[in-house]
Amino acid sequence: MATRRSVVWFRQDLRLHDNEALRDAMLHSEEIYPVFIFDERVFKSKTRFGFPKTDKYRSQFIIESVIDLKKSLQKLGSDLIIRIGKPEEEIFKIAREVKGSWVFCNRERTQEELDVQDRLEKKLWTVGQEVRYSRGKMLFYTADLPFPVTHTPDVFTNFRKEVERFVQIRKPIPTPSTSFAPTSVEIASDDIPTLRDFGLEAIEPDDRSVLPFVGGETEGLRRLKYYLWESDLIQNYKETRNELIGGDYSSKFSPWLAQGCLSPKMIYHEIKKYEQEVKENKSTYWLIFELLWRDFFRLMGKKHHNDIFKKGGTKREVNKNLHNDENLLHLWVEGRTGVPFIDANMRELAHTGFMSNRGRQNVASFLVHDLHVNWQMGADYFESILIDYDPCSNYGNWNYVAGVGSDPRENRYFNILRQANRYDPHGAYVKLWLPELTEVPSSKVHRPDILSVSEQEEWHVKIGADYPKAMIRTDKWS
Repeated sequence: MATRRSVVWFRQDLRLHDNEALRDAMLHSEEIYPVFIFDERVFKSKTRFGFPKTDKYRSQFIIESVIDLKKSLQKLGSDLIIRIGKPEEEIFKIAREVKGSWVFCNRERTQEELDVQDRLEKKLWTVGQEVRYSRGKMLFYTADLPFPVTHTPDVFTNFRKEVERFVQIRKPIPTPSTSFAPTSVEIASDDIPTLRDFGLEAIEPDDRSVLPFVGGETEGLRRLKYYLWESDLIQNYKETRNELIGGDYSSKFSPWLAQGCLSPKMIYHEIKKYEQEVKENKSTYWLIFELLWRDFFRLMGKKHHNDIFKKGGTKREVNKNLHNDENLLHLWVEGRTGVPFIDANMRELAHTGFMSNRGRQNVASFLVHDLHVNWQMGADYFESILIDYDPCSNYGNWNYVAGVGSDPRENRYFNILRQANRYDPHGAYVKLWLPELTEVPSSKVHRPDILSVSEQEEWHVKIGADYPKAMIRTDKWS
């Protein structure tokens, strides 16, 4: 009798816990060949507006996550086969070489990933093999929802009320506890690439970063344990989540969620356990609330398909006042708008690959509603630079801010000066990332455009030289 062999294709599910594709492969196969492909189109190409498709911060995080996964598999007597190329070609070669029956993987839903899945599936059919899809990204199973995906409410509040009323979150699948059976076919593996292999420069650590993010399931689970059980920081999450400096003001789970190093179901059930054993309050609920938003945006991607990437968004209503202005875009990207709260956030992003949620909403609003730049250009840059980029969450949030997505409010506009004074009242965040404004008093640091010549001399900053002139006068918001 022929040995049942299968390939497990790891994608954005770089973990052993709660991995349905891996569990299904173990149930149906005698020999398992885990694989990860560094897709050359993802790591070596450009976005539509010319940014690296996966810049250095996320690339390094993924590399670290793959290394961690490989070590975890080796501890169980297995290994991770690494290839650089096109997944539909490399997976097909490996599947044909092992003479297996199936390729198990977690399904992705956005267009580029769908195209890869479809091409692989067609290739495998030619040799009598098939792809078996599982679910790995969401808190909910679509089969458990009280509505078909195509009828998902387009307003988050309506969605939340429906799912909270009717849906019970399934428990995460346990991490494999037994060693994998030995494999009988030797498969060649590439070396794990470096940033240089992708044409990216090395990362210079910045001690202002909120966290020294390290990729991988091990670090993701460590962060979960720290935030809930070791520090009790979750008890104050709702009150602190809009702060801007340091690692403790919010969970920072998003990079590990984006690459599947942490399962949302694992986070959910750890929170419920914490509520039972320690304390339940508005903050513990609010972190679950954020996981619901993540699922909601993914369902919007499933329902509206490529509309989330188009200028008219899920509303299919194009704002003709928004333009593709590369000059304005790059001033925004480089943190040279002359509006300190915007520039500080953009410089943090450029130096670390991360920005707070409060910052993201403000810089997006500024680009769209104050500079009147096409929101797709901002979303494109975020796709490149964010360490925690997820296509549905990123483009869903940009749809939301630009007024072309799932929001009952017509104009989600942020008063930048009011936001700066509320969330950075003493200018500590601005001065952290804009050291040229260090000597400006906190009462005026958010409005350098109104400093007199004598004030500039007194506080050792020359507007237009040391710090840019404001693109938007701050008295607009006063």
